[in-house]
Amino acid sequence: MNVQNETLLNNVPGDPNGYVTKDGMWAAVPCGKKFIIIHNGQQVHTANTYKSAKSYILKAIKGKSVSSLDKFL
Repeated sequence: MNVQNETLLNNVPGDPNGYVTKDGMWAAVPCGKKFIIIHNGQQVHTANTYKSAKSYILKAIKGKSVSSLDKFL
């Protein structure tokens, strides 16, 4: 498959174009001036900055996120 902009979602820390975890389960995708956080293909949160988006993902990976519905299902 040919990807036109393969660097858009790069898992290099500090990349302002987005963030993807190494396992590919979490991503912070730029959407206008905000970042949409995606987990397992579903939007789970919206963050105002890259830093807050990455922080949300790292906390969720450690099990400290309470906004994910996965814990209740």
